Amino acid sequence: MAPYESDESTTAEEADDLRAGRRKAARYVVPVAVVGVAAATIGLVPALADSGDPDLPKISAQQLIDKIAKSDVQQLSGTVKISTDLGLPDLGGLESSLMSGATRSGDDSSADPSSKLTELATGTHTLRVASDGPDRQKVSLLQDAAEYSLIHNGKDIWGYDSRSNEVYHSTAADSADAHKKQDVPATPKDFAEEALKSVDDTTSVSVQGTAQVAGRDAYRLVVKPKQSGSTVGQITVAVDAKTGMPLKFTLTPSSGGAAVVDAGFTKVSFAKPSASTFDFTPPKGAKVTEDGKDGHGLKGDDLKGDDKAPRSGEDFAKGAKGSDGMKVLGSGWNSIATFDTGGQGMPSGSEAGQFGGFLDSLGDKVSGKFGSGTVFKTRLINALITDDGKVYVGAVSKDALVKAADAAK
Repeated sequence: MAPYESDESTTAEEADDLRAGRRKAARYVVPVAVVGVAAATIGLVPALADSGDPDLPKISAQQLIDKIAKSDVQQLSGTVKISTDLGLPDLGGLESSLMSGATRSGDDSSADPSSKLTELATGTHTLRVASDGPDRQKVSLLQDAAEYSLIHNGKDIWGYDSRSNEVYHSTAADSADAHKKQDVPATPKDFAEEALKSVDDTTSVSVQGTAQVAGRDAYRLVVKPKQSGSTVGQITVAVDAKTGMPLKFTLTPSSGGAAVVDAGFTKVSFAKPSASTFDFTPPKGAKVTEDGKDGHGLKGDDLKGDDKAPRSGEDFAKGAKGSDGMKVLGSGWNSIATFDTGGQGMPSGSEAGQFGGFLDSLGDKVSGKFGSGTVFKTRLINALITDDGKVYVGAVSKDALVKAADAAK
């Protein structure tokens, strides 16, 4: 299917308009995400039902970006499918225990949103979402014979894990503060806004055909890195033709194969949800944990915009808090964040202990002018840790990391 607007047809003036449009779109956030229901590189199901390509009026990439920016969807409810394929090895239960240990300790509640973030980093999940303006949202993660719900209603944020019958509660100083706490990607619109922030001179943007998602007609907006060396192949966003709201987001890797991140509605309604949808009272006998009472729990700073799913090395640089000497090498989709751990390279021999073989299985040994080190790979994000403790990380290939380490020597 031929694109409506070819990459080559984008002039310098249009490129400026694209950047202006994506900045507008990035600032406009429909509050359909609720705290803690997404993590870096989480994604949604491949191949939602597609009943054919609808015949829609032609539209340019700039017009479609403007349509997203002007979208004014405040009320909705629906079902979102989530699937992520980072190409991580099967850790046989070790992965979940490591992730759980990283997010929970002591008396932390299983209903704390921060303990749920990592569950969406792998596999396929189903979410029910509802929104009624900036003060009321709800997301429910459906599990086998159980459900985890996260509700924002005014100043209150509730998390409830039906499996453990535990409740998490946080109170914001005001409604605006509560809204800030849910500034994390969880729906196609959230992912699309993050992708639009990456649009610059290193990016190709075009409209390539139409689709039907969740029974609604949509345009396909395609975002591609112009540079070689990025692990990102392309990002496709299905934009609702009527409301301008993204209905589906797909990120495919440059290596090919299944999508790394694929997010989409299977059902969606823009009718006002019932007010009772956002009501919550802790069930009888439930253990209730108040945020901050035990020194744990989710804090507002944990969910700042800069900590969303990283798109490039620059994002890693912003999110690596406490790292001295953080630098960004390169630009655009090929940018690489680098910092020095102070000589703390990967453990080896007796230092690695029982995890030595496990760590080796996750990485590839590499060498160059910089010396030697290990590259840890996923289908999207790669990291080089040198034996003398320097770290290079980004959505780039292994060769790009080695080249950056050599150049920095």
